[in-house]
Amino acid sequence: MRNRSFGNGCFGNGCFGYSILRAGFCDKTLVELDVMKFFDREKEIRMLREIREKSHKSARFTVITGRRRIGKTTLVLHAVGAEEESDAERDLFIYFFVSRKAEKDLCQGFIHEIEAKTGMAVLGDTASFADIFRYLMRLSQERPLTLFIDEFQDFSLVNSSIFSDLQMIWDLGKEKSKMNLIVGGSINSMMNRLFRDKEQPLYKRETNMIRLKPFATSVLKDILAYYHPSYTPEDLLGLYSFTGGVAKYVELFMENDAFTPNEMIDVMVRDGSPFTEEGRVMLLGEFKKEYGTYFSILSAIAGGHTSRAEIETVVGKEVGGYLTKLEDDYGLISKRLPIYQASATKNLQYAISDNFLTFWFRFVFKYGYMLEIGAYSKLRELIKRDYPTFSGLMLERYFREKLAESESYTRIGGWWDRKGTNEIDIIASDDIEKKIDFIEVKRTPSRYKEDLLQEKALAFLAVNKHLASYSRTLSVLSPSDM
Repeated sequence: MRNRSFGNGCFGNGCFGYSILRAGFCDKTLVELDVMKFFDREKEIRMLREIREKSHKSARFTVITGRRRIGKTTLVLHAVGAEEESDAERDLFIYFFVSRKAEKDLCQGFIHEIEAKTGMAVLGDTASFADIFRYLMRLSQERPLTLFIDEFQDFSLVNSSIFSDLQMIWDLGKEKSKMNLIVGGSINSMMNRLFRDKEQPLYKRETNMIRLKPFATSVLKDILAYYHPSYTPEDLLGLYSFTGGVAKYVELFMENDAFTPNEMIDVMVRDGSPFTEEGRVMLLGEFKKEYGTYFSILSAIAGGHTSRAEIETVVGKEVGGYLTKLEDDYGLISKRLPIYQASATKNLQYAISDNFLTFWFRFVFKYGYMLEIGAYSKLRELIKRDYPTFSGLMLERYFREKLAESESYTRIGGWWDRKGTNEIDIIASDDIEKKIDFIEVKRTPSRYKEDLLQEKALAFLAVNKHLASYSRTLSVLSPSDM
């Protein structure tokens, strides 16, 4: 089996990917790096290394956000933590992982990390993170220093005053410091609040903000080609449908030689699989006490109830405020409007933005009672039965992403009329070149009827008369076009 790395950290109780053979990442202690195959992230790696160089002249404060399992930790370790990327005589790299324990215990671990990196005994028996950060700021006046604080938002569970302490020490010391401070967090709502809420001490203190996104469709193709050169379009569709390009999930499939949709389903739904609890583990920290209502809303959307009225019928309560938070605070859902529609209130649909969570709520959460009695084979059978429908929706999403990655259009979306009689899977237009492409997505291209798409296109143009002069094409996309 080949060595694998996808820019991610630990998952469940196991360690995978970058530097896993000897790094000891399960307890988040950076011991040693073994450079393995690393996919994508060229832009982010270049940015982090440029920031590190700039910090040699003046302090830098970088915030990295992104959903869990997206690869924040390994990105930083690969970009600026690897020994071969640093001059050991000039750059010091220190890694702190904020676990949920008493501040004194946490500080002891931090002190051990500093002593291991500097070779000096420091600070004695301090129980204050402020003392540690103040010491590192002074140390960074003497030599360039990169400090990476992982799961930064969890300081709120240790001692919420740490954020104020850090802000004060940073403001007082940054002018003389050569500190390259990097903080990463996976609870988006908390990270956004810490750095975007005017009432928070760290409001706009960062000098750089990196929002890490899933792998692009082109990268998923590269990964499958590397590990399974004979892959089929259906294999690629399965990988995209279940992972959406999230590094850790992709890696787990590659680790288990799961290259086909059926193999992926077998890996996800079995005794001891980390996938079955992933949605719950990922979101409980976000939703806390209100998780029940949020889970019901997400389950309704994943089940095809996409309008607010439909969601409220399923959930049994008014959900306007919850939908706003799911979109704006948590970044878990997105609004879907017919392309070129001006009104943001009519004909509105909601979708879960994350492919894996769409799958998890559609199957794992909905049929959790099967898992409770160990009916894994029955759940696998059900998922495989419904997979064509689920993956058909994901196929549309795949092509929208692929078209966006081409940077050939100014607008990409779907269209449907209020009566539900006309619907077009994808409309991609270029308002500069004055052209518009009408696209049907079919798993089986022989089912495509051009005359029917022509009728739908005319219905669209009747509503959007200002586009009548655009040149237009009609086409079909199928798995063979992936």
